[in-house]
Amino acid sequence: MAGSGRSCCKVRPGDHMNKIFSSTRSPASYLLPSACCRLPPSSFPRLLLSVSCFFILLFPNLGALAQRKSGSHPSIERETLSNEDREDIDRAIGVVCSQRQLDSRGSVPIDVMQKRPSLSLRAPDVISGAERAQRLLANAKALAIASLRELSRTYKLDRSRGHSLRMSRAVARIQAVSRVKPDIDARDNASVYLKTPHTITFGTIFLAGLPSDEGMISVLAHELTHIGDGNSDTLRPLFQAVGERASSLTGMSIHEQRAEELTCDLIGALAVQSFITAAPNYDSLPRRLARSVEHNCVDEDDSDEEHLSPRNTLRAVLTLDRTLRRELVLGR
Repeated sequence: MAGSGRSCCKVRPGDHMNKIFSSTRSPASYLLPSACCRLPPSSFPRLLLSVSCFFILLFPNLGALAQRKSGSHPSIERETLSNEDREDIDRAIGVVCSQRQLDSRGSVPIDVMQKRPSLSLRAPDVISGAERAQRLLANAKALAIASLRELSRTYKLDRSRGHSLRMSRAVARIQAVSRVKPDIDARDNASVYLKTPHTITFGTIFLAGLPSDEGMISVLAHELTHIGDGNSDTLRPLFQAVGERASSLTGMSIHEQRAEELTCDLIGALAVQSFITAAPNYDSLPRRLARSVEHNCVDEDDSDEEHLSPRNTLRAVLTLDRTLRRELVLGR
């Protein structure tokens, strides 16, 4: 969405240029058995009496057993955050935003990007940003695919019917992406248009505002996840699972398009963690991890129907990803 200042946008062919895609689905249909096996009516009373006598003789204490067992099965416990978890999340947010201020390659916050004038395609920071994005695209595709598979295992979706087919379709779409396109009018956004599924469009302000490899990998993986979902909502089960867990843990309403956007952010953060492991350097671990999410360190914290606000996005990602927040806090 223009002016939203977020990595976003999956636009179907025919949609308005600035409309963020959201989808709805009708409830699933459930099939019930069409018939049951029935005994002849005349034999049913005699059989019932015989069966009842059999159970009374065999299990004289069946009634008492049922009474003792009533209510004894534990209900599924709702996942909650401990006080330590909440403190770690707050500390991790502090680390992310303080590292951004100290980092010469820290990402520009979204609200700051929004206020900047448009940059030409020939601006040095735009040229270097576009070159960085294109250079990292192949790596980002591999990392996004691996992160999608990891997240599917985490949420146990890899055991569900049709998962392999859905994943293979998502992977094929992601692997087909070949181009990063700078766009002045896109300003501080990154978008994918499903009529041109091989291209990720970056606003020139956004390209200039992500001077690190880690920041760029995060946004590329976000957009690649949108492309993997495609026209057919291939990744819908994953988006729903992440949204439901995030809603439960944070108390925020994270469904439909918000769930998709948050899942894309989470994939971006996971991709950066794998990238850091594979490409070590002399920067500290907290600094490199912070680059994946620090563009959310805003002063003006606005939201819309399709997105959480930047700071709530940051909180939700750190709530879902315990490893990320612990490594930010502990530095390992």
